[in-house]
Amino acid sequence: MLCISMKTGDYFTVDENTVVQFQRLNGERVHLMIDAPKEVSILRGQVLERSGGQRPGCVLEPDPRAVKQLPWNGGKKQALAQMRQALERMGDSPEARLLREKLDYIFPAQNG
Repeated sequence: MLCISMKTGDYFTVDENTVVQFQRLNGERVHLMIDAPKEVSILRGQVLERSGGQRPGCVLEPDPRAVKQLPWNGGKKQALAQMRQALERMGDSPEARLLREKLDYIFPAQNG
């Protein structure tokens, strides 16, 4: 089985007339856009199995140890900025330095 790592906007083709594009990642969900001829059957695995079809042998089970990504949105960005501002007001106490260090480890400050 081919495994492809992709960034937003990346795409791949299947034969000459099917294009699959990675649109975005939202939490644990991947959004793909597929452009294929009408005669090409595209069926979600859940629907296939629910209607009696067999899971293809090449399909892997999800890794339970997989690290889940923290969904990022405007609210979380604002909360992070507020935490950084509160730490600045706390000065340079050992506790503030420790919290700042751990916060920077989890969410590295963006330059620019």
